[in-house]
Order: sequence, then C-alpha cells, then structure tokens
Amino acid sequence: MKIFSALQIKKWDAFTILNQPISSVQLMENAANSCANWLEENYNVHHPIIIFCGTGNNGGDGFAIARLLYHKGFDINIFANPNSNYSENALINFQRCKDITGIDILGFGTLDQYVFKENSIIIDALFGIGLNRIIEGETADVISFLNESKLPKVSIDIPSGLMADEIIAENAVIFKADHTLTFQTWKKSMLHPEAGIFCGAIHVLDIALSEEFYVNEITNNNVIDDILISEIYKPRKEFSHKGTYGKTNIVAGSFGKIGAAVLATKATLKSGSGITFILAPKCGYEILQTNCPEAMFVSGGENEVTNFDFEESAVIGIGPGLGTDPETESSFLQFLKTYKKPFVVDADALNIISKNPTALNQIPKHSIITPHPKEFERLFGKTENSFERLHLAIKKAKELQIYIVLKDHHTQVITPENQVFYNITGNSGMAKGGSGDALLGIITSLLAQNYSPKYASIFGVWLHGKAGDFAAEKFSKEAMLPSDLIEEIGTVFKYLNKKILPKNWKD
Repeated sequence: MKIFSALQIKKWDAFTILNQPISSVQLMENAANSCANWLEENYNVHHPIIIFCGTGNNGGDGFAIARLLYHKGFDINIFANPNSNYSENALINFQRCKDITGIDILGFGTLDQYVFKENSIIIDALFGIGLNRIIEGETADVISFLNESKLPKVSIDIPSGLMADEIIAENAVIFKADHTLTFQTWKKSMLHPEAGIFCGAIHVLDIALSEEFYVNEITNNNVIDDILISEIYKPRKEFSHKGTYGKTNIVAGSFGKIGAAVLATKATLKSGSGITFILAPKCGYEILQTNCPEAMFVSGGENEVTNFDFEESAVIGIGPGLGTDPETESSFLQFLKTYKKPFVVDADALNIISKNPTALNQIPKHSIITPHPKEFERLFGKTENSFERLHLAIKKAKELQIYIVLKDHHTQVITPENQVFYNITGNSGMAKGGSGDALLGIITSLLAQNYSPKYASIFGVWLHGKAGDFAAEKFSKEAMLPSDLIEEIGTVFKYLNKKILPKNWKD
C-alpha cells in the first residue's frame, strides 16, 4: 500500500472529484458512511455518541457521521462552535444536523457542565490531515479535557493535533485515541512511535478515491501489506530438491550465548532454507546438534568464533550472540576486507563494525543490515527522533548501496533507491531478547532461496511479524517467546497458501 503526503491526498481528492461523477460533498458522505458503518459494527445503539466537530472538512465528516448514526438509531450529541466560519462542505453538514430536532449541538464552553453517560463513545472530528500548526486556546483545552476521560475515544482520519507527515512539537496538545478511522491509506506519522502512540488501533477505510490516481502517483513510502506479499512470495515447486532452495550459513554464538545461534538457525530452517550450516564455537556443538539436527555444524573456534571459514556457495547471516572478543573482532574485520557477496549483518557483527567506522565501507553492496535503534546510533550517529533516524537511514542506504532493516514497532526496510517500506505485522510481545536472532535467520534463508535483497528484507520482516502475531494469539503477548514465534512460521506459510495465493494458481 502506498503512503501519500497530506498534499498528495488533497490532490487525490481533487482528482477523484474531477474525473469521477462525484461532488466534494458526496465524497465527504462516502467518508462519513464508512465511519458510521464501522461504528455501528463495533458499538451498538445503546452507546451514546458524543462527536466533537471542528470547522474544516474533518468537522464536516463529524457532522455527517452524526446524522448517519442518528438515522441508525444512536443517541447523538455534538460539541461545536455554532458561530464558526465553517468550510463549505462542513457548513452543509452542520445545517443538516441543525435541522434534526433529535440532535443537540452544544458549544465547547458548556463541556464542563456536560454529564457523560458511562457507556458513551467520544468521537474526535476536530482537525484532519491539513493541520500545520500547534492547537491552542479553547480547542486545546477541549482536547486536554477529553484526554482525561476513560471513555472509548475514536478519531476520524487522524487524531487532532497530529500532522500527517511531520514530527509533532514537544509541547503539542494531541487527542489520544483508542481507535483511528483513517481514509484510504496509512499516514506516515502514524507509523512512527512519537506519533503512533496517539492513534490506538488504526483502521484503513475505503472511501472510493480514484484508483487511477493511486496507481499513477509516485511515492517512496509504502506499507507492507498482503497484496505486496502475494506479489513477492514464491510458492514451493513440486518438482524440486534441497538444492533448489539454496545454502544458508549462519555465523553465531559464543560461550554463554549459544541460544542466539539456536534461534537464528531454527528460524532459517523453518523459513525454507534447503541446506543449512551453522558456524559456531565448539562449546555449542552438543546444544546445536541436539536442538537443530537438520543443520550441519562447522566449528569456528573454541569458545568464540575466530575462524570465518565458509561454504563458498552459501549465503551468510552473521551476528547473533557472536560476542566482541578481540580475536573474533580481528577475524571478522579481516573477513570483511575480502568477502564480496551480499550477506546479512546483525547484532554483534554490527557492534564490531561500529567500533571500526572504516569497516562500514567494506560491507558488500546489496547486503542487508538489521540494526535496532541503539545499534543504528552506534553505526551512524545520534538522532533526535525516529523521523530524523529514518532520514539518516535513507541517506546511508544510498551512500553504502545497502538495505537497512531498521527495527522498531513498525520496522522500516530502506532501499538504496530511497524507498521505504513500513511493516505493520508484529506486536509488543516480540519485544524480547531473541526476536532479532529469528529475524536474521529468516531474512538470510530467503536471500539464499533467491529472493532479491529487497524482497528478502520486505518478506522477512512481514513473515517475522506475522508469526509473532500468531504466537501472541496462541500464548499472549506477555507469555509468548521468540521460540514460539519460530514455531508459528509454518502457520504463516499455511496462511499464505490459503489466503493470499490466487485460488487458481497452478505450479
């Protein structure tokens, strides 16, 4: 799914109105209908609805939603400023609500006297994606008051106070929603932690904007969704053998950290690697052979990996639990000077590189690095927020001609061509040591199976997150383990074959 800026979405609206038999007020009706239907599906008519409307088109959406829900049998109250200078379409829908005797329109100044029923739902339709300033004055007071409420809160298109494309000011007043009903596509700010925490659960609603505009409009920002994955995923062929699916060589583990090697290797095997090697220290031999009998063990040293000797035709994934022993560091840096094929770099391998900045330029082109925010900072320097970190990652991916998998709640895959792909699978139950080791194994396995570095990264983070979602569903976010995630990789492939592949697909 493409992500458009606020300006592009405004153009999208205008293009739709110009090229389809629809007026701007009817387009607003489409948006309101999609929201009203969602609210009806998720809350019954016994929930009073209190809608807070601004003066622009977001407020117009709110007025239209109020009217539609009233006709569905909901008890509706609206808070707005009756004397405001409304946009044209907002004024039309304000008047329509005003003409309905069963809908009360109250001024913001009366809010402190209003008694909310305990099962009420609060709807935020104060400001939309066109906001380009900090909210102040009476409206800021209203938002602050509502944020104190424990009642369920739903924002229309974007929580009021957020901007679609930019970082929010530190002192900004922002509506904190439990759900956000956004139109047609994700907004970039929703995918960054500083802003995403205000959105709650995000639901993308189709309001019938022009498909032609969507296809032809260019953007570098995308969400990884099922449609994209269905285009990437290569089903396993019936007439094939282990050599068809590549050789993977995981380089991982040191004394006390063999578990990281186990997790990375298991994830490699589970995600389809044809032949798998694990280069690890001898101290992990029995553990790895017992836990990963399908992988071939290659000794890389006694208690640390000090001998980087690989199967020539294998794709390498390196880093989990590797440690930063001086001999390991020296051997790895020597390996970097001579190795020329794309490989996957994580964890301690990244930490070694960060201590030796010239090594960055020795990472082979089209390789994949998978840093979490702290590892990224050690590699490339400190940034003030996730927006700045992404901008720096875009710059470095192009400069080094590598793929950066920037791990976060919504992990970003950044390509050397300045494209950004945000992942929306996964959950907070994956915030445990070992999850990153699994991701390294998955991506390396996909790279070995002849997925391009771009597609191995995109498919890898989606597969990893989807497996985490199945694990959380089965065990809970609190109790799920990275090993549970790895076990659910098979469930994801079943999902792919049943839900995403065209039903008429034939080998």
